[in-house]
Amino acid sequence: MKIVFMGTPEFAVASLRKLVENGCEVVAVVTAPDKPSGRGLNVHQTPVKQYAVSQGIPVLQPEKLKNPDFLEQLSAYKADLQVVVAFRMLPEVVWKMPAKGTFNLHGSLLPQYRGAAPINWAVINGDTETGVTTFFIKQEIDTGNIIFVDKEPIHLHDNAGTVHDRLMERGANLVLKTVKAIESGSYPQLPQATDIELRPAPKIFKETCEIDWNQPAEKVHNFIRGLSPYPAAWTTLSGKMCKIYLSELTDIEAEEIPTGEVKTDGKTFLAFKCADKLLKIKEVQIEGKKKMGTEDFLRGFRL
Repeated sequence: MKIVFMGTPEFAVASLRKLVENGCEVVAVVTAPDKPSGRGLNVHQTPVKQYAVSQGIPVLQPEKLKNPDFLEQLSAYKADLQVVVAFRMLPEVVWKMPAKGTFNLHGSLLPQYRGAAPINWAVINGDTETGVTTFFIKQEIDTGNIIFVDKEPIHLHDNAGTVHDRLMERGANLVLKTVKAIESGSYPQLPQATDIELRPAPKIFKETCEIDWNQPAEKVHNFIRGLSPYPAAWTTLSGKMCKIYLSELTDIEAEEIPTGEVKTDGKTFLAFKCADKLLKIKEVQIEGKKKMGTEDFLRGFRL
């Protein structure tokens, strides 16, 4: 069965590697164009492209997915199936191309957390369980029939990064399972539930990440976890932008200071007042400096 794989970041590489290492015939990869990045604006290839090149797999990098030249190239591979992991929205002319369809791996238990940032929002909302879902693509984003799901717990000490890494591997296994099932011709197609309240997972922007200290400490703590290590929750400290990567709940109420104010001993303890209690800060990055633990931060920064 000929497969075209579509994906861009490291999250997608695990699934592509799983298919290649298990003998699946990946005839081509579609990924984002190379882009300049960093201070020197050096051109960087996507992680998916880097892996595909290392395996000798042809790579397509269209600027626009409706470009006639790209569609002609894609059609020439005569893929039976397309597999999508962490890629952009596909036009109908692309996802309808293979005879066996196009399926996507999504980092949530659909229909919950449809959208661009399902892992972040599950942690931000304080969920204790998430997972991965494979489903056939149709016109409305993330709404197609479900093929398989696999659940994963979210632990109290988790952040978006640790959940991401576990789902990356769990998702790779689910992609392989889905491909094998489609190849055998025996697989479920379950419509997504429509009678439940849905939590969205919209794209996260810089302004999304600003901390609201008027929220309860637990909610702020989950917000920090859900944005760590990237893109990172932030606040303003002594007039500078300060990213916060790690926090710890306390039972300290500190009613003598208003919400958003800092309490510190200047040596080892740094906390912000939330709506109910103090939230202890364990790891920060002040504007223009590297990420560091609270003790190192307080040693070099005068509040």
